[in-house]
Amino acid sequence: MQSTKDAHTVSPEVVLEFLQKTLPFNELDTESLKNLARQCIIDFYPKNTLIFKQEVTEVTHFHLIQKGGVKIYLKDEQGDVTLKDFRGVGEYFGALPLIQNTLANLNIETVEDTFCFLFHKEAFMELLHSAPKVTNYFLRSMTDKLVRTAYKELRQHRVSTRTEGALYLFSAQVGAISKGKMYTIAVDDTVQNAAIQMAQYHIGSLLVKNSTGDIVGIVTDKDLRTRVVAQGLDYETEVKWIMASPVQTIESHTVCFDALLKMMSKRIHHLAIERNGKITGVITTHDIMVLQGTSPLYLFREIVAQRKIEGLYQLSRKVPLVVRSLIEEGAKANNITRMITILNDQILDRLLTLLIEKHGSPPVHFCWLLMGSEGRREQTFRTDQDNAIIFETPENAEQEKATLEYFKTFSEEAIEHLVECGYPRCPGNIMASNPDLRQDENGWIKSFNRWMFTPAPQEVLNSTIFFDFRAGFGDDTLAQNLRKHLGQMSPKQEIFLTHLAKFCLSMRPPLSFFKNLIVEKNGDHKNTLNLKEKGLVPFVDYARLLSLKHGIAESNTIGRLQLLHEANHLSKELYTETVEAYEFLMQLRLIHQLHMMEDGEQPNNYINPADLSDLEKQTLKEAFEVVRRIQTNVKQHFHLQDI
Repeated sequence: MQSTKDAHTVSPEVVLEFLQKTLPFNELDTESLKNLARQCIIDFYPKNTLIFKQEVTEVTHFHLIQKGGVKIYLKDEQGDVTLKDFRGVGEYFGALPLIQNTLANLNIETVEDTFCFLFHKEAFMELLHSAPKVTNYFLRSMTDKLVRTAYKELRQHRVSTRTEGALYLFSAQVGAISKGKMYTIAVDDTVQNAAIQMAQYHIGSLLVKNSTGDIVGIVTDKDLRTRVVAQGLDYETEVKWIMASPVQTIESHTVCFDALLKMMSKRIHHLAIERNGKITGVITTHDIMVLQGTSPLYLFREIVAQRKIEGLYQLSRKVPLVVRSLIEEGAKANNITRMITILNDQILDRLLTLLIEKHGSPPVHFCWLLMGSEGRREQTFRTDQDNAIIFETPENAEQEKATLEYFKTFSEEAIEHLVECGYPRCPGNIMASNPDLRQDENGWIKSFNRWMFTPAPQEVLNSTIFFDFRAGFGDDTLAQNLRKHLGQMSPKQEIFLTHLAKFCLSMRPPLSFFKNLIVEKNGDHKNTLNLKEKGLVPFVDYARLLSLKHGIAESNTIGRLQLLHEANHLSKELYTETVEAYEFLMQLRLIHQLHMMEDGEQPNNYINPADLSDLEKQTLKEAFEVVRRIQTNVKQHFHLQDI
């Protein structure tokens, strides 16, 4: 276990040279680096040395690996070991227990003879207080701290949890869990031979090769049932006539969670694994479910299989249970909101599909638009409805009358069913049941043009929710065409963009001059602050503003920020800070709302800083400091003074 009695001094020049090549220390100025290097000692740990023992070792030094490597693992009460990570040259350990002032939270054991540079706790903490960039780097792990807090709360409520740290969905790569040989069949072979091979090898799919050996498709046991047996096809039929082509692929380094999302969104059960441009295997939903033990896929399948609208009511209320299990698995906010989006989208898809079966096909093609947090794919628990309908322009007056009558009945019923599913009505009546929000393509173009071309400040503010739209159901080309129009027109509307920029500056972060958190002084929410309005909305507004300015079509906040960065409209530093702060706030909000639901309360966005640890409060203040930085960026970008 940790001991520094055999540690030795080391030349500051040697340490300085190493730090100048190592993140995040290479962000420091030369003088700060020299000062840090002078406080460094070096220690040697032979292979198989247990440097830290979880919940036992008092951590006194930050360890930076100069040579060698360590493995990091957890051991439960039964002695079962869960490997978390390997770390090598230039990587570190010990930061989290030093920051949190706790005993070692993990076991750290050398896998080979290892040298570490050691920095005493006082030197490390002084560095954090004096260098914001370094602080931000190490505080990235603070959402993990929140997850562990959630574990404790959930255990108190007697919710069964997995081994802490066994975050398989979010750490295991598809290439690592795909086992065994890759089975193939020739494109001109028969479906009977395909069935024989699947039975022989106890597999559910075969990749299909052409004459040159390229993978051109996939045939599954479901294909044999639905496309051969059910259709009465001859068993001598060639595989190429029933295979799915092209094959849906996923990179081998992709984590299982993203593979699961892709399979759910495309309603498939197999993905071909691609490594360096070559298909090397297959991963299935079964593989992931076996790995994980439980899966959101069960709920997804129940939704897809539902034949009655009323049956969706109870299924929709299971979504929070999935969120709880994802937090247990270690999911971060962006993963959770993506999963909520897919499940909510499937509920909507099934509901509207069943409604169309009831009323018959509509007179014209249409698209159900999702807006606000639904449009941004950032829903949490029971977000209010924000939706609309765009439809093809009718050919004549008779078709127009039939179209308006159909969508009036259709939308009003849909909204009522969504309410029964647990999605509240929008207080501002931004719903498809509002006749003003059922328009053809030309009508929506005119509405967006009015908001952009002749902008009145209040109307612009009220319209921002519409600019986050995406296709939710139906003919998505209608939504794509509308988004394309915005991408062409919005960058030219300087007055409109200036109004949006001013709105970005109107919500001040709740920090005093001395960087203390400002809370409500009285009322129902005394001693709390609104995490959504004060923290999350400024990031959403900022990403929307710059996306409209530069014609970016994405509606998700993190997606917008990423595209802005890739197009060089956002510096790497500001991009990284913004994404990290936004994700931290989302994580805090999700766990806060989960705890409220566990206590039988209606979830809201008001948190009491007194309920947070010192470290969480510190990270929250840093997030609000990032709000100040993006607002400064807006002022510079749009040449605005303080308002």
